[in-house]
Amino acid sequence: MTLRKPTNSDASSIAAISIEVWIGTYLKRGISAFFADYVLEEFAPSKIEKLILDPDQFILVSENEEGLDGFIRVSSASKAPVSGCSEMEISTFYVQPRHHGKGIGKRLLDAALAHCREKSIESVWLTTNAENAPAIAFYLARGFEQVGETHFRIDDQGYLNNVYSYRLS
Repeated sequence: MTLRKPTNSDASSIAAISIEVWIGTYLKRGISAFFADYVLEEFAPSKIEKLILDPDQFILVSENEEGLDGFIRVSSASKAPVSGCSEMEISTFYVQPRHHGKGIGKRLLDAALAHCREKSIESVWLTTNAENAPAIAFYLARGFEQVGETHFRIDDQGYLNNVYSYRLS
């Protein structure tokens, strides 16, 4: 397993991982046109390419001998939905479910936290679906603390998300 910064040629692989993980997390009973349209627009390779080039985004991918299996994106200047958080957000953190338990997530998170420390950031925050028990357990086991709640919104629909913070100092 190798961690590296992505190139534009990784955009379609990052998009595919994003779609796979997002659908598996949020859609438990089927995929309607509403959600299909959302994920295809939100995770379009052209959008991923723009994120790769954006200086306010720090992205690392995990690559095995066959291709990418996960990635993490840290966004600076990101306003938290609750008070007391920094402007540094782990905005996307996806590992293909079939690769859970192999240490990929831990290595990606450790590298992202090291990046934040290098920037002299005191804390970093993230949100996760309130029903995503495996992700919640992962974050709590690594020292994140729940500091609030928010709703992930798509049009007029909202989904409860927990807000977690991690102190770097």
